[in-house]
Amino acid sequence: MADLFGEPERIPGLKLADEFISRVDETALLERLAEVATSPFQFQQYTGKRQVKTYGWRYDFTDASFAEVEPIPDWLLPLRDRAAAFAGLEPGEIVHCLINRYDPGAGIGWHRDRPFFEQVVGVSLGSAAVLALRQRTADGFRRVKVPLEPRSAYLLSGEVRHEWEHGIAEHRALRWSITFRSLSAKGRRRAGR
Repeated sequence: MADLFGEPERIPGLKLADEFISRVDETALLERLAEVATSPFQFQQYTGKRQVKTYGWRYDFTDASFAEVEPIPDWLLPLRDRAAAFAGLEPGEIVHCLINRYDPGAGIGWHRDRPFFEQVVGVSLGSAAVLALRQRTADGFRRVKVPLEPRSAYLLSGEVRHEWEHGIAEHRALRWSITFRSLSAKGRRRAGR
């Protein structure tokens, strides 16, 4: 995949997979996701347009706390296991799951995942989106746009995870993402592991 802004496959630590899951699996996941009680994303005093549900460990953007929450449910474990294999991890190393519901007009601005987490595997469901990446340079930013088709997955590790910011552009149709994360050394220390 390439676009006018760069070649995403050449960014160290970025791995992409189209058709990561089947249409049948996507349909089953979408049915389960429709039953998940999500809540508006809170960032300090701001409320985001996306809806979220967290499993495993939760970073609270209001008070900067990091705490264990309800475990990843059984119906997500097969997808967690696939995400772990994609990242070259053991299934048990994936300890966090974030469900994002992006209604029309929702996106997420530039950010890096919190340092409590290490590898990040995102699975895109429902409709297409664009994963925007940027890296600060002496002259501004190096920018790359990566199309995320339904049923695709991406891995952020190494350089792209730590030296680049990412965001999801606003889009016109309902989209879900399921993001799995492993703990970093800092996260393991904080978790007492």
